[in-house]
Amino acid sequence: MKRIIYIVPLGQIDPVILEGIRNGASLAFGFPVEILSVTTNPNYAFEPRRQQYYSTKILEELLKILPSDTEKIIGITEVDLATPVLTFVFGEAQLRGTTAVISLARLRQEFYQLLPNHKLLLYRAVKEAIHELGHTFGLLHCEDCECVMHFSSNITGIDCKYLNFCSNCLAVLYKSH
Repeated sequence: MKRIIYIVPLGQIDPVILEGIRNGASLAFGFPVEILSVTTNPNYAFEPRRQQYYSTKILEELLKILPSDTEKIIGITEVDLATPVLTFVFGEAQLRGTTAVISLARLRQEFYQLLPNHKLLLYRAVKEAIHELGHTFGLLHCEDCECVMHFSSNITGIDCKYLNFCSNCLAVLYKSH
């Protein structure tokens, strides 16, 4: 059976962003990538005290909707994500697991009181999706600041890295599948 990476829109997500992530993930991982037509609202993950959404709860919910031919699944959302320990996250993934999620909220220029830049948003979203899916394939954070698996604690860190894996991460990725 052919294994597929699925993208799940969590709310209304720009189709251009979804298609960009689909193309980027397909190139990065060599699996067919499909966008599920079902959209779910992540209200179940809302943490009123913080006015954010817990990414780990979203990962748990994604496990409940896995098609039988799933290799990996990634949720894409507009809501601001956090964990109980971190004040915010761009995304989260199960290391060597099946699910990942990214948020577009802090990838938008508008979040930083700057003018919208759709092309930059798309580039950032594809990078973050590849980064989080990389974790599901067993990749850890990389010391190479240009590798897509490099840890980014802020938006500048995301902008400095490239879309592709360094040779070390690529070797680990090929061994994983």
